[in-house]
Amino acid sequence: MPVNHSDYSAPFWIPGGNLQTIVPAELMRPEKVAYRREIWNTPDGDIIAVDWSTPEPLDPKAPVMVHFHGLEGSSESHYALELMAKCAENNIRGIVIHYRGCGGIENKKFRAYCAADTTELQWIFEKIRRLFPEAPVFSMGVSLGANNLLFWLGTGKEKVNRLINAAVAICSPMDLIKSSERITTGFSKIYDLNFIRTMKEKAIRKAEEFPGYVDLEAIKKIKDLKDFDDVITSKMFGYKDALDYWKKCSSRQVLKDITVPTLVINAFNDPIVGKDSLPTEDEVSDKVVLEYTQDGGHCGYPLGPFPGNLGYLPKRTLDFCLNHHL
Repeated sequence: MPVNHSDYSAPFWIPGGNLQTIVPAELMRPEKVAYRREIWNTPDGDIIAVDWSTPEPLDPKAPVMVHFHGLEGSSESHYALELMAKCAENNIRGIVIHYRGCGGIENKKFRAYCAADTTELQWIFEKIRRLFPEAPVFSMGVSLGANNLLFWLGTGKEKVNRLINAAVAICSPMDLIKSSERITTGFSKIYDLNFIRTMKEKAIRKAEEFPGYVDLEAIKKIKDLKDFDDVITSKMFGYKDALDYWKKCSSRQVLKDITVPTLVINAFNDPIVGKDSLPTEDEVSDKVVLEYTQDGGHCGYPLGPFPGNLGYLPKRTLDFCLNHHL
């Protein structure tokens, strides 16, 4: 399996993929970031929340960094805060995109997010390009947001090239079927249950708001992500079931078609994505750099002596984008 040279090494006091996932997310203190919130009206009559990091660069040609979160992520997640803080230090305009119904607001439609929502991303990047026609545009996606970003990059072709200059995918589940198997194995089940708790609560509220769209009793019986995608996501986006949704939305199948400089970072000890789900060099285009590390966990990558810091991912993201944009 190809591994681009990486200087990342996990601190000795945080051993193993689970601790390297949990400690950064729950115990390390990220940078503080002030946001300016906007509500964007979508072309189909819905709304999404977007958070701009402040202070914003005065120069309209300053680079723009677009962040896409994962399941139940937000602009207050540790990786978003660290990335936005690093953007502010480097005169880069930062924006966190919230998927439908995320960011602390209720959207207007019976609509959530999808692992391969290319129509939504196309609209978002076209809007950003109109706002800043002369600025380099970069993007960083994490977890499911990374798969979404990669799928858009791999299917957009010439429509993508004029909108974005470089991208970074962090801990992406590029093979959703294999990652779904990993997250139901051993201790990793705890992540599955944690995701489902809040997602199920939202789904129940939506089903009550939009009676007839989905069986409320079926939602109440959901126990894991497979159930959720069987009952809700697959039906919402026109797939037969969870397996059909996972198969058709896995970005691994379109990595050969990416034409924008893209860095893919994954850890072998990621307890959510799983080592077996990662693509090899012959599955990607010459624009894609695969960077696999032994350690890092899922979107963790802690650094330094106790209590540690979260600086690795944002620095690596900005270094790649600034050095590789077209």
